[in-house]
Amino acid sequence: MSITELLILVAVGLLSGVLAGLLGVGGGIIIIPALVFILGLSQHQAQGTSLAFMLPPVGILAVWNYHKAGYINWQFALVLAITFFIGAYFGSRFVMQIPDRVLKKIFGILMLFFAFKLIFSK
Repeated sequence: MSITELLILVAVGLLSGVLAGLLGVGGGIIIIPALVFILGLSQHQAQGTSLAFMLPPVGILAVWNYHKAGYINWQFALVLAITFFIGAYFGSRFVMQIPDRVLKKIFGILMLFFAFKLIFSK
């Protein structure tokens, strides 16, 4: 893993952690597109790596299947797990100051952005 990859993973982990704390999203919405579009992982690798860093709450059997197929980058998963943990803490502290109606709009915009990105990317 290069220094650039490490810095990107730290940023993605913190951002997804903050968004998880703020909006209840992170792994599938932030990390998978970042792993595919920024770090160049395949969709399978991104999904496997995302599941690996969320191993305990998601389920070991799904991770085991991705691992057997060779679709997990364990170094990426470890960095993301640590930084996601930190980001989620700060995001959840910050969100308490945002009114519910504003939070719903932020969540909706985020979902639309990634939906369009996934639909219209090559």
